[in-house]
Amino acid sequence: MTLRADLLPALAVFESAARHQNFTHAAEELHLTSSAVSHHVRKLESRLGVSLFQRHARGVSLTAEGRLLADAAGSALADMDGVVHKLRTQGDEQARIRVTTLHSLSYTWLIPRLPDFSQRHPELRVHLDTEIALTRFDDGGPDLGIRYGPGHWPGLSARLLMDDDLFPVASPALPGFGEIHAPVDLLRHRLIADHSRQGWMDWFRATDTHGAPVDEHHTFSDTSDALNAAAHGLGVALARRRIAEPYLASGRLVRLPGPLLKARWSYYVVYPAHRRLRPAASRFVDWLLAQGQA
Repeated sequence: MTLRADLLPALAVFESAARHQNFTHAAEELHLTSSAVSHHVRKLESRLGVSLFQRHARGVSLTAEGRLLADAAGSALADMDGVVHKLRTQGDEQARIRVTTLHSLSYTWLIPRLPDFSQRHPELRVHLDTEIALTRFDDGGPDLGIRYGPGHWPGLSARLLMDDDLFPVASPALPGFGEIHAPVDLLRHRLIADHSRQGWMDWFRATDTHGAPVDEHHTFSDTSDALNAAAHGLGVALARRRIAEPYLASGRLVRLPGPLLKARWSYYVVYPAHRRLRPAASRFVDWLLAQGQA
């Protein structure tokens, strides 16, 4: 006898009934009535010409023929479930984009823009990693990264995302804020620094302010932490424009008098030079570059 498609629902119901050895429990699992389960089992028995269950007052139990079919049906369904899970996992992985970047850039620049990407590509999923350690782009690792630096890293392709500028900022609530009229006035306040290659000494040198000591009173490893501290009135911070945008837009920070200092480094999108980007990651790179140009 050839297995016909119309028997597949009955086989699925039988497998559940055989596993539970109970029609009522099978009905609960399959969201059917007990009579519907019994109907499917009797249909299967009729087509096969054998009894699959022994019916008795306390319930049902498998016959030898029923045990043989139950073992085969259970194994087949388990194999199918494994294949379906594998296919679903592969589909999810193809839709996943693994990105590594700096916490400061992620928090203030990338995350506010992600809803736009999600609206354009609702089927894609972004996995964002902001570990400060230098990421290795091994198999199974990130698809791409956003780095702040000189633009060349061994083994990586680097595409310019955007440049940056530095300038001083402070909270309008900072005591003495209204008395800041020139760069030299900043020296009367506590200066907040981060671990960037360029700092207050570079900026004051660009203003031709000489003679007065430059004391970096508070230092933070993360640029967004330095700006947050300034927004709470701790002192005056030297901001990178790309990181400071949301603080300036909300009015929590205000740019202070003095020139823009062009940053020596820029932001780059990087990915392994030895392998081609997956389609999902390539779409994310195109979107990133458009955001950087905007």
